[in-house]
Amino acid sequence: MNKVLTLCGAALLMVCCGPKVNEKTFVANGNPLITDKFTADPAPLVHEGTLYLYVGHDEYYEGQDTAHGGREFNITEWLCYSTKDMVTWTDHGAVLCPTDFAWAVGEAWASQVVEKDGKFYYFTTVQAGEPFVGKAVGVAVSDSPTGPFVDAIGAPLVHDKMTDNGARGWWNDIDPTVLIDGDEAWVCWGNGTCFLAKLKPNMTELDGDIRVLDMPRFVEGPWLHKRDSLYYLTYAGMGYGRENIQYATATSMEGPWTYRGELTGMAENSFTIHPGIAHFNGKDYLFYHNAVLTLDSIPGAIGRRSVCVNELHYDDAGLMLPVEQR
Repeated sequence: MNKVLTLCGAALLMVCCGPKVNEKTFVANGNPLITDKFTADPAPLVHEGTLYLYVGHDEYYEGQDTAHGGREFNITEWLCYSTKDMVTWTDHGAVLCPTDFAWAVGEAWASQVVEKDGKFYYFTTVQAGEPFVGKAVGVAVSDSPTGPFVDAIGAPLVHDKMTDNGARGWWNDIDPTVLIDGDEAWVCWGNGTCFLAKLKPNMTELDGDIRVLDMPRFVEGPWLHKRDSLYYLTYAGMGYGRENIQYATATSMEGPWTYRGELTGMAENSFTIHPGIAHFNGKDYLFYHNAVLTLDSIPGAIGRRSVCVNELHYDDAGLMLPVEQR
């Protein structure tokens, strides 16, 4: 780890975004999965018989429904939940905040956590401050899946000057997903443009050039996973006025990638959707979000979403069967 935290900074991190002493449990009762908070952008991690689920905490503020230009989203922390049976869940509270990155100025978006050699790497989206601009991909690290996580490099892994702005400009560098495949690790991200790069073994540096993948109707929220010898790139693509989940497959991370079509319809009451896929206890699961939850008389909306999960199935050729959201 390149960044050294002061004792004061470490103490603040433990208080604000470390694992909570009074963790609580709840029993899942269908969808939405989490009903006491608005949550979004689910990212599952399976480790040693436990499924950990990382989500952004969509927080309501006065005037949110009249905001625009991306300001409808108000995520000031990332939360972690865990389960051993997909029924009883433990709420570990906030495990990372955008303020834990000294170079960031706010706006937390989608993330994914992966484990390598006993370390847990939190790849996430934050709004970068000077000398960087726009959205950026940061990396935090911990010895535990429930944190505390600390900034691994003291700077963005990817920032605006490293990528072609394309049509969407400063929103390009968002929603990182990481796949560890044997001795190799890959990171994919993007909004409007789908970027792919290899990571060095230290997981905190890019290894070679950033590539652009031609993914039909790609918007954002990519998710990489591998099943048997087939690689999957699942993402939020443009449906009929709103996003749905679409995917492509390849026999190598080097491609070529074959577009396989839509995995889901559009999310109820939500413009966005975000896939997260995991194999756990002999079953496959697709996590995503909609915006059907009403909390304290406040209804769901573009920036007040609700994480859901359904079983996922494959055909004999390894293609994912369409998932009906329920």
